[in-house]
Amino acid sequence: MAPFKFAIHVTDPLWSTFCLIVALFAVVGLLEFVTPPDYVFGYLYIAPILLANPRFNRMATIQVTLAACFLTMVNVWIPGNDVVSFSTIASRLIAIVALVVTSILSDRNRVYQKVLLQQQAKLQAQEKLASVREDFASTLTHDLKTPLLGAIETLQAFERENFGPVVSAQKKVIATMIRSHQTSLQMVETLLDVYRNDLEGLKLELAPVNLVVIAEEVATTLIDLASSRRVYITFNYGESDFRKYLWVEGDAFQLQRVFTNLLTNAINHTPRGGKVEVVLEPGSSYQTAKVMDTGAGITPEELPHLFERFYQGHSDRHAKGSGLGLYLTRQIIEAHGGTIWVENRSPHGAIFAFRLPVLPFHNA
Repeated sequence: MAPFKFAIHVTDPLWSTFCLIVALFAVVGLLEFVTPPDYVFGYLYIAPILLANPRFNRMATIQVTLAACFLTMVNVWIPGNDVVSFSTIASRLIAIVALVVTSILSDRNRVYQKVLLQQQAKLQAQEKLASVREDFASTLTHDLKTPLLGAIETLQAFERENFGPVVSAQKKVIATMIRSHQTSLQMVETLLDVYRNDLEGLKLELAPVNLVVIAEEVATTLIDLASSRRVYITFNYGESDFRKYLWVEGDAFQLQRVFTNLLTNAINHTPRGGKVEVVLEPGSSYQTAKVMDTGAGITPEELPHLFERFYQGHSDRHAKGSGLGLYLTRQIIEAHGGTIWVENRSPHGAIFAFRLPVLPFHNA
């Protein structure tokens, strides 16, 4: 039998383990050879096998296992003072099987542990990379706000003719540039808010608010956008034609952003001459708001992903953005304890809807 190939030194921490394994072999071997073959102590060799497996390589573990099996079986004939029966041989063969199975299972467990450690290291590296990337994006978006605000202020000064007369054609160009910079600024602020919310959580200033008032105020601010696209915005209140009150406990500013995102999305995805409908439905437990457009609708593949971060989709809905507006909207609604969803509208179009818990004693 080949000698053990343990590459260790006296000063190596593994030396103590090696000495312990040798000592266990000596103790078990002594018990085996001073007792009759009917007494099987070979099961105790499991301890050296379990010690060798995690601390030495696979070959060392195999050698320890083979040594244990050999010593267990050789005791049938050595010292040879007793008659050996078939049951004795069978018992020792069973012990050898137990030793081999223990070695295999311990080796498999060692492999699993190694893979687990590698996966943990990979996850930690990914988390560190994600943290660095988010810190970079947060810093970048914050630094981008200053030049954008400066550009907008400068263009507005030109529009006010602070630097001299501006002809009508120039005013149209300046107005277009201002809108473009404001859109960029809004995207930067949205990105910054998304990263801040993911990192710190969304902080809400809660107070009783009426969703109807918020929706109407937001629609008023979007009249110019809707007019430029020849899109009409209408309101209805469920089964009633009369204006209702939908009271919730919420952050008015954040809920304004929700309606702004949903209405802007609907306007941008509605063809010219189309209609965007805002449905506000009061309920006993939840207040429900729906924004319905008459655009191309949403493919079944896109439906589960529309509220994911940076998701833009691949359908023929023509307006593309940063993929953050709907994600931020979901953050806000979920922070209010509500739910948000999207579905296709028959015969065409899409419905973006959310519901929030009713504010008690404000159901009038």
